[in-house]
Amino acid sequence: MKIKILVAAHKKYRMPEDSMYMPIHVGKAGKDSIGYPGDDTGENISVSNPRFCELTGIYWAWKNLQADYIGSTHYRRHFTVAGRSGRLRCKDKFGLVLKRGEAEKLLSTCDLIVPNKRKYYIESIRSHFIHLPYTYEKDLRILEETIQEIAPEYADAFWTVMNRSWAHMFNMFLMKKSLFDAYCEWMFPILFAVDRKIDVSGYSAMEARAVAYFGEFMLDIWCEKNKVPYREVNVMFMEKQSMLVKAWTAFKRKFGMNFKEKARIAVR
Repeated sequence: MKIKILVAAHKKYRMPEDSMYMPIHVGKAGKDSIGYPGDDTGENISVSNPRFCELTGIYWAWKNLQADYIGSTHYRRHFTVAGRSGRLRCKDKFGLVLKRGEAEKLLSTCDLIVPNKRKYYIESIRSHFIHLPYTYEKDLRILEETIQEIAPEYADAFWTVMNRSWAHMFNMFLMKKSLFDAYCEWMFPILFAVDRKIDVSGYSAMEARAVAYFGEFMLDIWCEKNKVPYREVNVMFMEKQSMLVKAWTAFKRKFGMNFKEKARIAVR
């Protein structure tokens, strides 16, 4: 069983030691080397990284990487089978990163591994997206319209996912190559069309990443429509996080946006 898990990075960072992990410099086109293979070889969309983020690495893997199973993680986020208490007690989190034997055991029971559900108790996925300070409802409508145009059979799945209060986020997964190929063949034409339609002139760097944010719930839409079974696995953040700060930020985002800000979003 040949497993390759991309670790998307844009700067030098500590990487897992297991050989199934492959650091990849996303957005490498025109940049100085950071010592990792880049997403700018073979067939690639590396120059689109400012708008597609880690999706340029996923596209590169689709077109250029051969393996039985292909995965996607981030330099500061990794899968782990360790529970929350174990992660909190561990002095070196890299010792808890998903290992080959653990991955093989999981993949013997399913063809797709995704992160544990990220739950938004006070809002739907759609509400979460449009209340982010750097995303716009009009761009989300472009995604909806594009799915209706290119893959109308996925429209119901789109709204099912949008109305949920949870999602499998971060563009993280580990899946069988045949599934990966089918998913990418469906997703990228939609996202390319969306990218052509969104006018990012005047957007900040964060606002211009709408396509990358959409990518975070495209896998759920695809799985919902095709009834793809999956296993959920913990995601471990390699740096310290304050859950109190995160909760307060989410609360302010949902309830603290003033009328001026709402008007700005409505007219963009």
